[in-house]
Amino acid sequence: MAAVLISLGSINADFQVKVDHEPGSAETLLAHDFLRLCGGKAANTAYLGSLFGLNSHLLGRVGDDDLATQVLQSLGQAGVNIDGVSRATDSSTAVSMIIVPPEGKKQIVLAANANDSWNETSIKQVLTCIDNSPRPACLVIDAEIDPMVTSQAIARAKVLGIPVVLDPSFPERVDPAWLDELTAITPNSEEASILLGAKADSLEEATQAASQLFARGVRIACIKLRNGGAVMAHAEGTYQIPSGNVPVVDSTGAGDAFTGVLAISLLQGFAPLQAACRAVAASDIAVTRYGSQPSYAAADRVDEHARAIEPRVRRLHG
Repeated sequence: MAAVLISLGSINADFQVKVDHEPGSAETLLAHDFLRLCGGKAANTAYLGSLFGLNSHLLGRVGDDDLATQVLQSLGQAGVNIDGVSRATDSSTAVSMIIVPPEGKKQIVLAANANDSWNETSIKQVLTCIDNSPRPACLVIDAEIDPMVTSQAIARAKVLGIPVVLDPSFPERVDPAWLDELTAITPNSEEASILLGAKADSLEEATQAASQLFARGVRIACIKLRNGGAVMAHAEGTYQIPSGNVPVVDSTGAGDAFTGVLAISLLQGFAPLQAACRAVAASDIAVTRYGSQPSYAAADRVDEHARAIEPRVRRLHG
């Protein structure tokens, strides 16, 4: 039986545009290349799991509205199991409004809506889905949902022996007690700074941040660097995995590609350093294309790019 990727977290309707420059104060700016897509960290991760040939199960909340159809229909067509997605009758589906300027560094405003609308029944459904998941499995969670759900899911995965990978966006919602239960964590520089209370912008600072997260119990601590690539700390040492110096068209979903492919690779039996190289490769490819899920590459293309990255990996400590 194929391995199972369980993705729990945000499910969003994305409304994305390109602009010719960043809007100024009180400016109404004409946009172009409008896209209406499925997005959200959990949805993106689940999509990647299916793209890489895994049994991919999405767990989360959407509203009882037309936006739910927008996000779930495309995921179902991509082969994602959406039986674990429940509808919040008291809330709309989450919405991301994304602006992409010429340099590709997107800006996002998120209305969480159903992502934060949980009750006892919907939480129980998530835990039941985790209980009933075939093995081997990996649980990927993002912090864009109610922390109560995340906490219970991590605890259930621990009991079942299912590894957990956490994307800590939003870092303010991360309980430090979770760290010791994680197989991997994947903050970007800003998120790592909030988690640890210290800057993680430079390579040296990011290296220290990864080492601190590892020391706090995370088995594989990855810091996604601002300009691409990552620093990873684990039992065999600390490494810099550089970006392939690709042209940036749109950074939307690139961090999700990193987290998703890292988890997928670990689930498929890749060693941590190989998994991190694949994750950087997936992120690299994602920024060269417009949109999130439409920008993701299949495994063969990711592996080709990862092989080009591997000779440039640098051991920093250990």
